[in-house]
Amino acid sequence: MSYKVFDERDLAFLHSVVADNERVLSGDAINEDYSHDELGGTLSYPSAVVKVRSEEEISEILKYASEQKLPVTPRGAGTGLVGGGVAVEHGIMLDLGLMNKILELDEENLTITVEPGVLLMDLAEYVEGKGYFYPPDPGEKSATIGGNISTNAGGMRAVKYGVTRDYVRGLNVALPTGVLLELGGKVVKNSSGYDIKDLIIGSEGTLGIVTRATLKLLPLPEKTVSLLVPFPTLSEAIQTVQLILKSKNLPTAIEFMEREVIIDTENYLGKKFPDNRSNAYLLLKFDGSSLEEIEKAYGEVAELCLDAGAVDVLVSDTREREEPIWKARGVFLEAIKASTTYMDEVDIVVPRSRVAELVEYTHELQKELGVRIKSFGHAGDGNLHIYILKDDLSDTEWEKKLLLAMEKLYEKGREFDGQVSGEHGIGFAKKPYLKKALAPELMGIMREIKHVFDPNNILNPHKVCDE
Repeated sequence: MSYKVFDERDLAFLHSVVADNERVLSGDAINEDYSHDELGGTLSYPSAVVKVRSEEEISEILKYASEQKLPVTPRGAGTGLVGGGVAVEHGIMLDLGLMNKILELDEENLTITVEPGVLLMDLAEYVEGKGYFYPPDPGEKSATIGGNISTNAGGMRAVKYGVTRDYVRGLNVALPTGVLLELGGKVVKNSSGYDIKDLIIGSEGTLGIVTRATLKLLPLPEKTVSLLVPFPTLSEAIQTVQLILKSKNLPTAIEFMEREVIIDTENYLGKKFPDNRSNAYLLLKFDGSSLEEIEKAYGEVAELCLDAGAVDVLVSDTREREEPIWKARGVFLEAIKASTTYMDEVDIVVPRSRVAELVEYTHELQKELGVRIKSFGHAGDGNLHIYILKDDLSDTEWEKKLLLAMEKLYEKGREFDGQVSGEHGIGFAKKPYLKKALAPELMGIMREIKHVFDPNNILNPHKVCDE
């Protein structure tokens, strides 16, 4: 599809909508950060950036852009890994970072209403200070709530508490035509027609822009305990996960990691991990209203791990002991990134029983292709984060080996009955692999849905299923 080329008339319109001219950027005033996301593999500058403050501004701009056939790209904190927030067709970028207000805490209905630019870490700090708990916990705490909703982010607590979709009660959404919709609300359940709210969640900003979200909260657990469990091999660690999940003692989180990633993290942070002698580790967390309540649960799981071949079980039952472990886990991505010249990522999700096989396959693949591959992930829900590292490869060698590694990893994921993405989305970078993974009929339905919401195809073009 051809789009209108952004010109001075369009810039004048943006200035007419936004009274504060410092919130409209163009030309050299556009920071390089706006041309890419966290990994930087997809590069393209927008013609203009508008730092919007209200849904009314968003609505006016979208209506104009739809009429003029100008592409529009919504953007949160830019922490994505698949080019989802990159302006591939240039045009207008809407930066939602200034829409960062916490609007209402409803303690009777256990909900909180926020604007899309609120950061995950700020939301967590606010609700925990009031004695409440927002369970979705992606590794990138500086991501925005709007971005989390757009990718249906999961994170480390998904094994017990679920993903972002499970905590979105209501959304205000601006459609690509500028129409404003209210979807859902504070009700606990709803069978009133098609669930458009759930269609928006995970749509990566291609169907509408979230302008407000009402989220479900839980009472804050009074106590947490973490177990760091070293194993001789990854296979033994992953097999133990199945035993844990079959027990009646479900942890809040079940993460797996290998020694290589721990060493990278020690180098990155300049601090020692509690243990780095074993080849593989499980990191478990338990929560509850009291220590007594969870002692039995984690005690039984500790015994189960030792019976299954664990070398030891390191118990962290205070905040001071827990914090360094989870801080280290939170910077795995940055630590791996710092260990190489460039990298790309795969976040395949497979049935939990196939996790060990897929990780073992990455070991075989790095030997076959002569390229380093590192991984870690959520053993409790089968979501692996696999990183292919460039190191000192030439650009030509890198492109060839990266493409081959990606094709083989996604092929193996399909062989294991997995899906292309567990939580990072498809964006621009992973479209070819989604197309191979899904039936043509299903891709066709997705494109038809896109056309219903966005008849002029202006909103975040070339993402997910858009050609």
